[in-house]
Amino acid sequence: MTHANLSSAKLNNTDLHKVNLYGAYLNGANLSGADLHGSDLRFAYLFGAELQSANLSGTDLRNADLSNANLLHANVERAQLDQAASLQGAIMPDGSKHP
Repeated sequence: MTHANLSSAKLNNTDLHKVNLYGAYLNGANLSGADLHGSDLRFAYLFGAELQSANLSGTDLRNADLSNANLLHANVERAQLDQAASLQGAIMPDGSKHP
């Protein structure tokens, strides 16, 4: 599913573990509670995506755009988020807002 356009898709609580979403367009997608562990989200566009309570453990987020995404209570390591291209305005797992 590389470069797939899933913008605004309703994928909440979906099992997407180990899915290749390299460069996918997930802007505004609802991925709340989705299981994305071990997935490839490199260079994915997740601007404004709903990722609250999503399982992102082991997910490759290198160069992903997570601007304005909602990551509240998401299962994700800080080291993964540090590899994202942008977190501007994102709601972080602890509820704080990234500058």
